[in-house]
Amino acid sequence: MTAVQIKKILVAVDLPPHKSSTVTEYAVTLAKTLGAEILAVYIAPALAANYGRFKVPASIKENFEKEVVGGAKKFMDEFLKKEFKDCKAQGLVISADNIADELLNQAKEGNADLIVIGTHCRGTLMERFFLGSVAEKVIKGANIPVLTVRPNTAAAE
Repeated sequence: MTAVQIKKILVAVDLPPHKSSTVTEYAVTLAKTLGAEILAVYIAPALAANYGRFKVPASIKENFEKEVVGGAKKFMDEFLKKEFKDCKAQGLVISADNIADELLNQAKEGNADLIVIGTHCRGTLMERFFLGSVAEKVIKGANIPVLTVRPNTAAAE
């Protein structure tokens, strides 16, 4: 039997981070133990082309996404320095309509061997909405192992 080799770990992150995340702690521990590289991915939700009954002009959508992604990239640089300082890590910030599908796509394109993602967040409404439903879709759609981490509720409060 051949030993499983994990060389790259994709970790789904939330930006800006409110506190040190249990998810990143697990990713760092695994990366150090296995000698793996980390790909920290933040996917900014895209502005829908339609907002209710109103059509959002393409220029507004593009400007919104450019601002969100640009701001998140600044947070990502600091986040990598703080949370992954002892690991070989790179960050990726993009915008997408379907966050789960894009995480799976980035795992495939980045040749990830493992995905680490949080579930059941106790933070902001956005965290609870995205990480709960996204994690489930990632688990169902992944062709590589997925480690789901329930954030430490004591630390999140």
